Amino acid sequence: MSIDKRSSNSLSANSINPEPLNTNSPLVSNQKKYFTPLTAIAVVIANMVGTGVFTSLGYQLITIQSGFPLILLWIVGGLIALCGALCYGELGAALPRSGGEYSFLTRIYGPAAGFVSGWISAVIGFAAPIALAAITFGAYIQSAFADTLPLAASKGLAIGLILILTLIHMGNRSSSSRFQAFMTILKIVVILCFCVGVLAVVNDYQPVSLLPKAGDHKIIFGSAFAVSLIYVSYAYTGWNAASYLSGELENPQKTLPLILIIATIIVAVLYVCLNASFLLVTPIADMQGELEIGVIAAKSVFGPRGAQITGLVLGILLISTVSAMSIAGPRVLQVMGEDYKAFQWLAQKNVQAIPARAIIAQSGLALCFVVTSTFESVLIFAGFILALNSFMTVIGLLVLRYKEPALARPFRLPLYPLPAFIYLALTGGIMLFVAITNPIEVIISIGVIIMGGIVYQFTK
Repeated sequence: MSIDKRSSNSLSANSINPEPLNTNSPLVSNQKKYFTPLTAIAVVIANMVGTGVFTSLGYQLITIQSGFPLILLWIVGGLIALCGALCYGELGAALPRSGGEYSFLTRIYGPAAGFVSGWISAVIGFAAPIALAAITFGAYIQSAFADTLPLAASKGLAIGLILILTLIHMGNRSSSSRFQAFMTILKIVVILCFCVGVLAVVNDYQPVSLLPKAGDHKIIFGSAFAVSLIYVSYAYTGWNAASYLSGELENPQKTLPLILIIATIIVAVLYVCLNASFLLVTPIADMQGELEIGVIAAKSVFGPRGAQITGLVLGILLISTVSAMSIAGPRVLQVMGEDYKAFQWLAQKNVQAIPARAIIAQSGLALCFVVTSTFESVLIFAGFILALNSFMTVIGLLVLRYKEPALARPFRLPLYPLPAFIYLALTGGIMLFVAITNPIEVIISIGVIIMGGIVYQFTK
């Protein structure tokens, strides 16, 4: 599809590969123009390590009670994320513009596909996960102070967190970056200490084998394993977060692939360790179908007081998740505002060169999800539509190789096209099972896509 001629906000060559920021401008002098690689890694890790890993195990245990298949779920999820990160590494190095899938699909398939992808990222990709993480934050904090805080206070806490982080990330870029890096490092340290601590304190582990045993193969190749991958894939959502900041990274052609790969590997290791710890120290019956797995595990090891403290700590750790998505998500709205006149107000930056209006808009959407939605429905719905978005992007890698073989690719996918095929096969299988088991969420997802197409037509 050819790119339509538009006004000064049109999709031009300069908008696909924008000119560098004018360092002589009074608006950006004495301000850092780029996020550091450490900040970008922190954003990716914090995007991934959030709601999913602290909640998914409870839903998985409803249909699977064997240790090895449960751990294998997280290994397979890590493999999917790593293959996806490698594919995005090539795309991000070849097309170094902020916006993630929006920028990739606009270049590969045309503006209509790019717009719908950006619509999905803006409406669902970040707003819904922000709401989920904030809801979980509120639930953990409320449970830590259950004696003094009513159950209804959890949503109030979620709303307050979103509002506070909106203000933080609308301000100075350096302060925003330092806050994100600190909260993410704190999260990694606390998770590792939690894993080591509970394993050291417990003398008699639960009768759960983390090694393969008879009958496990039936579980691994059964429908329950595939359905459980839905929750795991959602927990790994966010491995592509740095691609939304490409235009604000220095030399993204070299740094972006490494950022994506390093962050994804770190998170996969953390996930396997954390879930192994949960299984070894906590009775399965106590975790089945429960949301606050971290608090339940801590209660079984440290008692009620320890669970209260752990709930408070885990709630605080989720701040970095909401914070990271509040940084990455608005960049999609920003670049869409640069390309489409109808949304140009979202492209405007404040005196700190930060897309403040886009941040406010995304936070408003997230608040709507907090107020109106239930946790599980949002999780399945968001997981499916985000998987579809990245699925089309990885296919786009193959299309771009065919359409533009001479395009400069500072980073090329290792073992091409094997990682792309692995990602597409596993992700496609997950989406198929979601369509079979949760058709309502799939229908809603299709409705969101159609709505995005309608809005695109009006922007023309």
